[in-house]
Amino acid sequence: MMAAIALPENLDLKAAAPLKAALLERRGAPIEIEADKVRRFGGLCLQVLLAARKAWDQDGQSFSINGPSEVFVETTRLFGAEKALLSAEFQGAES
Repeated sequence: MMAAIALPENLDLKAAAPLKAALLERRGAPIEIEADKVRRFGGLCLQVLLAARKAWDQDGQSFSINGPSEVFVETTRLFGAEKALLSAEFQGAES
């Protein structure tokens, strides 16, 4: 069964621990991350998502980010993590 997490608008320092816990609860199953509402996206939450991406890849499970907001895409690019985190359709795309 596909698990899903809808990211909050504010992915700041305080959001990192709950995000990590939510991801750990869903490990072992394919997951979809809904990123359309993100308005602030901090480095720690990006690290949590990158670590989750790696864990899902190691488990051979699907990990997808759906409808990332402009802020999500731009922040991911600024950190140089777009190839690791975003699907090809959002890499280098101008919105």
